[in-house]
Amino acid sequence: MGLSNLGIFHTVIGVVAIIAAIIAFVKYGKIDLGQLTGKIYFYCTLVTSLTALGISKHGGFNPGHAFSILIVILILEAYFLNWRKKGSIRARYFENFCLSFSFFLSLVPTVNETFTRVPVGHPLAKDIKDPVIANTLLILLVLFIAGTVYQIIQQRKINKAASI
Repeated sequence: MGLSNLGIFHTVIGVVAIIAAIIAFVKYGKIDLGQLTGKIYFYCTLVTSLTALGISKHGGFNPGHAFSILIVILILEAYFLNWRKKGSIRARYFENFCLSFSFFLSLVPTVNETFTRVPVGHPLAKDIKDPVIANTLLILLVLFIAGTVYQIIQQRKINKAASI
């Protein structure tokens, strides 16, 4: 696969972040920074995004680096909302969105890199323009939108119960 030591570290930590997020979505319906899975997602995603800035398959700044910076901004904003706006019911909507959107964005380069490398010797996709990548990302986009709607509905219920 031709990964550097930084690339291997980045990949391992990134896989841990993705697993933590999936567990959080299944267990809580969202990435909750108050839960262990949310904390693992936050810290592993932060490390993964920052290490991505030191990795470049094509040399120089690329779209993957831009994604990493945006992901860092999103998770830091979610952390700020969680930490400083505990009592704000409106902040929970933005916090949920920031964390879910960061997860979706992290899957874009993950799908591209995985599909163009695995299985070794006969990858699923030749390059980023391969239809299998586009179709997979489309499915993930639909899941992200559906998940966001679900989270809004669930947060409304939580907010309504808290105001009674």
